Amino acid sequence: MNQSTLLPSDWTVPAIFRKRLGRSVGRQRAMFADGHLLLVLHAPPDPEQLERTGRFFWRQPDGSWRSNYLGSGAHALTKHLDEYGKLVEDLEQRGDAASSSQEYFDVVYRLDPIGRAARNLHAVLQEARELVPEDADIINFRDRAYQIERTTELLQKEARNGMELVIARRAEEQAVSSFRMSVSAYRLNVLAAFFFPVITLCNVFSTNVKHGLEDYPAPWTWLGILAAGLLLGFILKAVILSEPKQPVASSGSPRAAKS
Repeated sequence: MNQSTLLPSDWTVPAIFRKRLGRSVGRQRAMFADGHLLLVLHAPPDPEQLERTGRFFWRQPDGSWRSNYLGSGAHALTKHLDEYGKLVEDLEQRGDAASSSQEYFDVVYRLDPIGRAARNLHAVLQEARELVPEDADIINFRDRAYQIERTTELLQKEARNGMELVIARRAEEQAVSSFRMSVSAYRLNVLAAFFFPVITLCNVFSTNVKHGLEDYPAPWTWLGILAAGLLLGFILKAVILSEPKQPVASSGSPRAAKS
């Protein structure tokens, strides 16, 4: 294909078609002149691709089709639609298997350009249907394009809803975790405040109480104190990490107002 003229040089299309095409493909559209129909379509787009790849489908007055990329015959346009359908089907499977916000975002990111291309594809085939109303194949192509467009829209909504749901769940989990950490910190501060005066006075006056344990055998006494300390530590840990009560919604909340 000659990049300067875009259309294949051996196509005997009306001259107006070549004049209306620039150096780049441009938007998807339909052209009609002297019984000839030219469809300027885009290959399934990639999000990283800035310039769209053009595909041209030429219907001659006798009803025969030719394309610059997918061969001759009406099945060339069928192949074009099948590529879109297969791509949307693969993304639907990825959306069903997604479980993280990043996975949902990847699906949405891939679906956005496909959704725009499918919407314009359907519009072009609807225009072609009006330009050549007697061609039954174009009706089938238009209906297939509508199915692809509709499926893409539904997948975009489902993927966005799934991504928002995952984000909301993560935010809720973080809120619960933050609440538990704040309760634990509060309990530790209360314990520290309670024992701080006693510890301070003992350090200031160098308190050393005779308790009689000095006369016991050293290893067993030390091990007993260590065991008692560990037991108290586990009890204290259980108290600090016990499930805190969730805050109750105030009477001024929207839910309480409705009730």
